[in-house]
Amino acid sequence: MKPVVVLAPDKFKGTLTASQVADHLAQGITSAHPDTCVRRVPVADGGEGTVDAATYAGFSAVGLDVVGPTGEPVRARWARRGDEAVVELAQASGLTLLPDGPTRSTALTATSYGTGQLLAAALDAGCRRIVLGIGGSACTDGGAGMLQALGARITDAHGRPVMPGGLGLLDAEHLDLSGLPDLGRIDLVVACDVDNPLLGPHGAAAVYGPQKGADDADVTTLDAALERWGRLVTRTTGQDHTLDPGAGAAGGVGFAALAVLGAHMRPGADVVLELSGLRPALDGATLLVTGEGRLDLQTFHGKAPAAVAAAGRGAGVPVVAVVGSCALTEPQVHEIGLVGVHALTDEPDVRGEPELAMRSPGPLLARIGAEIARRYLPAAGEPAGFG
Repeated sequence: MKPVVVLAPDKFKGTLTASQVADHLAQGITSAHPDTCVRRVPVADGGEGTVDAATYAGFSAVGLDVVGPTGEPVRARWARRGDEAVVELAQASGLTLLPDGPTRSTALTATSYGTGQLLAAALDAGCRRIVLGIGGSACTDGGAGMLQALGARITDAHGRPVMPGGLGLLDAEHLDLSGLPDLGRIDLVVACDVDNPLLGPHGAAAVYGPQKGADDADVTTLDAALERWGRLVTRTTGQDHTLDPGAGAAGGVGFAALAVLGAHMRPGADVVLELSGLRPALDGATLLVTGEGRLDLQTFHGKAPAAVAAAGRGAGVPVVAVVGSCALTEPQVHEIGLVGVHALTDEPDVRGEPELAMRSPGPLLARIGAEIARRYLPAAGEPAGFG
């Protein structure tokens, strides 16, 4: 019987998409073990690559010009299959869309408006179940821009629309939700891997603001703006969601989705694994290979490789990880559920020069794929080499 290898990597951020990683690994595996049946199931954790994972699984990509995080137009994609949609915030409001990278200015003014435009497109197309992946955001606007794109009006004391971004929320006085579409029959699932509340030392501004360019003073300003926004939304809706786990995700987009749009949250990687069909792909599998750019303690907290490893354990399939670099100890690797880890930075001609792995990861992945085939896949009549 031919061995079956399932390839379910996440992206290697800044270098390769998840499907490209899978392709290079497949090339190496089949070069060393031509009889192998390879099943590619690229995955994501709700951030960048979520739409790619959905389209690889059979969804159709839909292009749309939207307002990017700085107010300039960007070309984004969402995915559709029947009445189901996948929307990725990073496509419209992501850090990678900032032309000069994160700055103090963009930390204060970046908007989630384009994400709302993607949601509106999915609703207009008749989709009844929408998965919204909210990782990788540039904004700390409490999801206000997203709501405005869907028809909400947020105005100051003089009835003027507030300026974009978290800074604009300092002037927010009135919230009119009458222009929102009817979401009563829409199942809106927020794919999210963090549990931060909206406000305070563990909130959206304090924890994630510095990653988006905010200094200490900006964090204080943004937290005050989000507090004002939280009070306004609570006063308007009659319910306080500021302390809900995940309300602080994506600069407060999680809060707006929960408090105003009636969404419910699920771990992002679990949602994407369902969309991508990983569990059915494990039927009869000999080996499961996952991976990401870096394996570290954050991997334990909702990252895709940990979810893939859990799926492998549940199916009784051994799991190997291929990563750019690994900062975990051997016991920690085993705790995740991996029988082995292969890092690009451990390759003999890369060791000590990690930039080489970033510059040309494809050939290294193919080489590691071949090594995995030789090490773990059985020759004819021999058992698999785990242990």
